[in-house]
Amino acid sequence: MTAYHFVLSVLYAGQRVNMGSLPDASVLSAQIHNTLISYHNIGEEEWRVAKKTKDVTVWRKPSEEFNGFLYKTEGIVNETPNRIVDYIRPGPYRLDWDSLMTSMDIVEKFDQGCCMMRYTTAGQLWNIIAPREFIDFSCTANYEDGLLSCGVSIEYGEAGQSCVRGFNHPCGWFCVPQKDNADHSLLTGYIQTDLRGMLPQSAVDSAMASTLVNFYTDLRKVLRM
Repeated sequence: MTAYHFVLSVLYAGQRVNMGSLPDASVLSAQIHNTLISYHNIGEEEWRVAKKTKDVTVWRKPSEEFNGFLYKTEGIVNETPNRIVDYIRPGPYRLDWDSLMTSMDIVEKFDQGCCMMRYTTAGQLWNIIAPREFIDFSCTANYEDGLLSCGVSIEYGEAGQSCVRGFNHPCGWFCVPQKDNADHSLLTGYIQTDLRGMLPQSAVDSAMASTLVNFYTDLRKVLRM
């Protein structure tokens, strides 16, 4: 068992985790950071294209965390990493542009740029996928010449009555400036979300790939404003 999985076994041993039982934020953020870097180093031959447009590509591979897929997505965004990540990480900007997110509250703030947040997402595919609620531990740190914003869901409290509680296994966004143009950044994301509930796998796969493409569309639009 890796140190990362040891930490998560502490987190997920029960159905609920009280704030007092959470591990040190710096320890958990370091482990998530290392896990995302391991995803970033996966060889190209392990990925299969799930969706491709002229400016975004989405790949996937079987997840090692749950019975679903780890998605990788990549595209160039015409902005600097600091400004891009300000719009991605938990904060005042996210609800202004992310068409999938319907609410977000910061439950607790920690040191080292970490927080715990509760957020909800809209229904998808004509509400075949009903609204979901997530509670995530999130952190942002420097990575090379750019930034890495990453997180993982934790079991905490009860889900809202109108939502199914989903679960994000380690996810994150690498944002680094282009070497030949510092005002353009390569944004690479790794997402593995267990939506839970009784859902057709084909619907989940279709929604995930399309959602990731739309994420770039919405982000680019708000950054041009």
